[in-house]
Amino acid sequence: MNKILYRSTRGKGPVITASEAILKGIAGDGGLYVPTEIPKPEPSLEKMMNMDFSNIAYHVIKDFLQDFNKAEVLEFIDKAYNEKFDTPKIAPVVKIGGTYFLELFHGPTLAFKDMALSILPYLMISSARKQNLEKEIVILTATSGDTGKAALEGFASVPGTKIIVFFPENGVSEIQKRQMITQEGSNTYVVGIRGNFDDAQAGVKHLFADMELLRKAADKGCIFSSANSINIGRLIPQIIYYFSAYLQICRMGDIIPGEEINFTVPTGNFGNILAGYYAKKMGLPVKNLICASNENKVLYDFMNTGIYDKNRDFINTMSPSMDILVSSNLERLIFSLCGENTEKVRELMEQLAEKGIYKIKDFTREQLNGFYGGYASETDTSEAIREMYEASGYVMDTHTAVAYTAYRKYKNLIPGDNMKTVIVSTASPYKFTADVMKSIDPKYNGFDSFTLINEMCKLTGIEIPKGIRDLEQKPVLHKTVCEKHEMKRQIEKILDL
Repeated sequence: MNKILYRSTRGKGPVITASEAILKGIAGDGGLYVPTEIPKPEPSLEKMMNMDFSNIAYHVIKDFLQDFNKAEVLEFIDKAYNEKFDTPKIAPVVKIGGTYFLELFHGPTLAFKDMALSILPYLMISSARKQNLEKEIVILTATSGDTGKAALEGFASVPGTKIIVFFPENGVSEIQKRQMITQEGSNTYVVGIRGNFDDAQAGVKHLFADMELLRKAADKGCIFSSANSINIGRLIPQIIYYFSAYLQICRMGDIIPGEEINFTVPTGNFGNILAGYYAKKMGLPVKNLICASNENKVLYDFMNTGIYDKNRDFINTMSPSMDILVSSNLERLIFSLCGENTEKVRELMEQLAEKGIYKIKDFTREQLNGFYGGYASETDTSEAIREMYEASGYVMDTHTAVAYTAYRKYKNLIPGDNMKTVIVSTASPYKFTADVMKSIDPKYNGFDSFTLINEMCKLTGIEIPKGIRDLEQKPVLHKTVCEKHEMKRQIEKILDL
């Protein structure tokens, strides 16, 4: 095994270790860190068949983290994937009819972000020790709804850290918002912005590149890092559940090790599906990754034309965690598609920043071999939730319904593909009760989200998850709202710069 290090997609700056990349979050040239090599797990799939989630996790991520020893990696995994999840399987696969749902919402905040943000704090603190860093780590994070709460939960009260989350004030569900603004922890800060997720994400990226701010923070004994999936330490743990899902279906006896399957992934910032792509490059038998978009279908258009164009109306949908027009992690895929040509990546990203659009030269559909784009309208999403519930009693959240719709459209497009397919279910329906319940039955239209928590429990018999059981009664601890151009001032105020 060669030494795996990390370099920027845009080519400037040194090649660095995993712990350095995790601490930095984003490269100094604005690019994203990518591994110099994609490792393949040493045990065969047959040998991994009888492993539990933690053992699978170790073999999937250890080679990406070569400046951490075996005991350290095992300790991180043990602390991350434990009783805070409501099932020992951590990420169970549920078979409904002939379709498989990978449920990634059994963690404390009821969304797939728990899968990586449960381990990132341990990676971050250990990285700081390895780099002899004595500064306080300030996590700057933009969220479209789920990352924020999962990051807050992961870093709350962690010594040597502060976490500051920016979210679109009117661009998340009522329950997502309440989860964030009631967050306890003396090191946690939550700021709503008057704008959308792209505004929040762009603002955070500008903060990382603001040399004056970085200098003032350093003088105060602080260093910035990120909990978004732009941080390679957030992305790598997401690869684990693709292997786990595949092996669960093998254990069901529905496939044999080595047999190919598809995954359909509801996609906004492209991190989740990129983890699936990395799993495929590691040797997991994945045939196609179906990239599911909502009505903000910038990725769908890109996958069919090779043109990435964010110059369009931003649509607030019932799947708000996917309401994104600038999918940051796509840069890592572009790096791969361009033959790791960092100059080309830099040119395309400059075009996106300056003109809001770029085009892959001489694009052909074959360049995206293994990817398919699909999308769901709001009507499609609502109908999918209702039809699935009426047919089986299974309740999907709005994002999972987007993925399920994209899968059905894919089946019509490629009718001969009878390959087993996993729908990646990214959130509990309890996080989006208003839209889920009115999709099941219009009589629930107009009810507030918290009333509908109890109604969903009555209708489905699914126990109300601990993470939101008493959410409405919790005091609001974070009340700050600012304009998008005031984000820097909020940082300066919080850090007393």
